[in-house]
Amino acid sequence: MSSTHQGRGQPAVVVVGAGIIGLTCALRLEDSIKNLSPQAKPLVLLVAKEWPTSIPGVPLGHSVDYASMWAGAHVRPIPATTPQLKREAKWLKQTVAELGRQVDAQPWLGITRTPGIEFLEAPDEGYRLQNHESFSQESGLPGFRILTPSELPKDVVLGFEYETYCINAPVYCRSLLRKFVLQGGKTVNRTLASEWEIFSLPFDVKFVINASGNGFGKDPKCFPIRGQTVVTDLEPAMKTVTRQLKDGSWSFIIPRFFHGGTIVGGTKELGDWRHEPDMATRNRLLKNGQTLVSHATGQSTLNGQADRRTLGVIADVVGRRPAREGGMRIELETRTVTSRPGEEREAHTIHAYGAGGRGYEIGWGVADEVMELAAPFLEGLRSGAKL
Repeated sequence: MSSTHQGRGQPAVVVVGAGIIGLTCALRLEDSIKNLSPQAKPLVLLVAKEWPTSIPGVPLGHSVDYASMWAGAHVRPIPATTPQLKREAKWLKQTVAELGRQVDAQPWLGITRTPGIEFLEAPDEGYRLQNHESFSQESGLPGFRILTPSELPKDVVLGFEYETYCINAPVYCRSLLRKFVLQGGKTVNRTLASEWEIFSLPFDVKFVINASGNGFGKDPKCFPIRGQTVVTDLEPAMKTVTRQLKDGSWSFIIPRFFHGGTIVGGTKELGDWRHEPDMATRNRLLKNGQTLVSHATGQSTLNGQADRRTLGVIADVVGRRPAREGGMRIELETRTVTSRPGEEREAHTIHAYGAGGRGYEIGWGVADEVMELAAPFLEGLRSGAKL
């Protein structure tokens, strides 16, 4: 195998995918190389086929598989009762800390601190055993309080509130992309068949971070989780409210501050590939969401009756969350690839895909773990070693 780097062009490190995981990894990568000497510093490339440009209610050009644009995007911790959830809780806590830093330093990014309320009709043991200490330890979010029976709606047996974050997904992703470019990152608009295709680009690619969402459809553990929500004109919604119904389904209201409307949802349909919104589902979501309006707005009509204002529909939303059995794949893979005619080389890819519907909740923690895997390559750049 030839190890020559002659003719490969400018040194580069590459992130594939401009969803929330790809964007956080790209920014962490820029942070990791900022102190390298000009001679050692590689170009940071973000390669994707779809980019964060969506505003609900106007024409858009990206697919249901670009799930980051369709997300309601609130931080709603789940009790860490399984190995996968424990792993995700670690990433969530790291992400919560980063969101807190960002909202204080750059309040225009698209993040808003807001109260979160949860109502559960059929809580499992994990929720029943949750208390202030366990919630704080797993999430890093403050203000956890179990609601009193008098504060619970009919049929709800457990409720709690806490301080959390709502993210206007399109605004936030565009903000991260602008920061990436401003700091010197470059973008390449390309539809790829594989992450290994990157090594055929006219650069000396040191390593690739594969944040493709679904692993290019080649990982048998990957599957879609179809989500349908409704973007409504409800204002002012000042809290995010989630209700678990007895049948196991969920209803929620998520305010998208920064004039993004209010998300009413939602569904989690495993293995469902449908693109188009279902009108019966829309009607059910709006009906269930209507019962949460007064909790989200903090307003009620006379005699304590629920706020019954009509929810005006801005857009029906369908996104396919890129999920994976056992949770995200975060690992280093090395292969021998042909990057030029007659030239083979050892190629390194760090996989970071399969976040399902939790990308905004765990993205910064995932990016930090990816940087741990990238550390030997970054050290090689620092020392001038050949990769």
